[in-house]
Amino acid sequence: MNIAIGGFLHESHSFAPRPTGFEDFLKPGGFPPLLRAPELVETLRPTSVCAAGAIAACEAAGARILPLAWAFANPAGPVTREAFERISALLLAALSDALPVDGVFLDLHGAMVSEDFPDAEGELLRRVRAVVGPDIPIAATLDPHANMTPLMARMADVLVPYRTYPHVDMRAMGARAAELLLRRIARQAPWAMAFREIDFLIPITSQCTMVEPMAGVMAARAEIEARHAVELAYCFGFPYADFDGCGQAIAAWAETQEAAEAAAEALAAEIAAREAGFAGGVMEAQEAVARALAAPRGPVVIADTQDNPGGGGHGDTTGLLAELLRQGAEGAALAPMNDAEAAAACHAAGEGATVTLALGGKSDGAPLSVTGVVERLSDGRFTLEGPMGKGNPANLGPTALLRVGGVRVVIVSRKMQAHDQAIFRHLGLEPAAQRIVAVKSSVHFRAHFQPIAAEVLVAAAPGPVVADPATLPFTALRPGLRLRPGDNRRFGG
Repeated sequence: MNIAIGGFLHESHSFAPRPTGFEDFLKPGGFPPLLRAPELVETLRPTSVCAAGAIAACEAAGARILPLAWAFANPAGPVTREAFERISALLLAALSDALPVDGVFLDLHGAMVSEDFPDAEGELLRRVRAVVGPDIPIAATLDPHANMTPLMARMADVLVPYRTYPHVDMRAMGARAAELLLRRIARQAPWAMAFREIDFLIPITSQCTMVEPMAGVMAARAEIEARHAVELAYCFGFPYADFDGCGQAIAAWAETQEAAEAAAEALAAEIAAREAGFAGGVMEAQEAVARALAAPRGPVVIADTQDNPGGGGHGDTTGLLAELLRQGAEGAALAPMNDAEAAAACHAAGEGATVTLALGGKSDGAPLSVTGVVERLSDGRFTLEGPMGKGNPANLGPTALLRVGGVRVVIVSRKMQAHDQAIFRHLGLEPAAQRIVAVKSSVHFRAHFQPIAAEVLVAAAPGPVVADPATLPFTALRPGLRLRPGDNRRFGG
């Protein structure tokens, strides 16, 4: 049995300050770079990505793997025309050369927007379907932040989103999708499918599956799937993509149309019943720092949610850092500050040197003037250790640990969301020993940092990944979509 395996992942923020170009797929932080067929299998095998799970499942089943191409870039603005077409062409050319195949597995994100295609994964799946024809099964994994669209669901035989946020089950869901693909091949006929769109957006800070109400929704999802469906796919939506497919969606695949419809309706009802719980939970940076300083013990973890590199932020805004300094924080550490110029200046000065920098602010024009001591330098290469990315290589370019008063800042040359303690540890800084740990992240940090935290606070300092998406200047959402849970005002109404 011949199974083609490839991937193309990006989470696109329509209002982020910088677009995502081809070069961003060549040097992503925390994930492998663009891979072509010869090196794809061996490079991905030890990582946490979905394709690694699919590779293991296919090999266990005795299938022959035909590698295509795999690419990931950190979330940012929409993908350029050049990047989308070049990477799509690499994947599709390899698929064409691999024919005939018995099935196709794709490792996708589901919230990619390109300059030409707001539903970029839908377009990619359409092109893959055009190459293999109507009868060859296609399975794909999705990030649960996917804006899953009807086109995606029609073009694939099954879509399998991760069940967790933080995403600690990517390999497992890759294996599940591959196993369902093999079942679909053996079945020789498609499953029935039902699709539902939910009529309100959920802020990403309220999408965490470790806490309510999403924990309850996902528990109900599993029970409903066990009763009715082969796969009950629920995507929470990425509420920063300005197109008509933005938002929550459900796709159910089942043995009968009646069962698929029942599964979709039951899950939609569970989400509706918990709608009010998805609002709130974020405080201003000033309040978060004051509360952390008043805490009887540490570490208190503060999430700088609005500059989350995992949501399209550039990782270089300075609002939270400025507040830590203003309030005289001691024993605090912040990561990462994405500023290649500042990192280069630290490397030029050397360890032990005192430097004055216009730090950060390259994306928003608001750098912070600081004077500090360069404590450690590194090449930014390390291996992730936490539940979400264990085994993944990180390459953040020249990196420095700068002490500014009582605050230590990890300065990097390429952005990465701070979801792994190794971003501190590779510089000799132990997060558990700090009084305050500030991370540029919204939720993913919880997988590795919440177990060591005395308290977790989510703070809103300036940045493009706004905690309340309803404040964004949307123009292309579908009419009738509500921009906040519990708010009956509708887009276009």
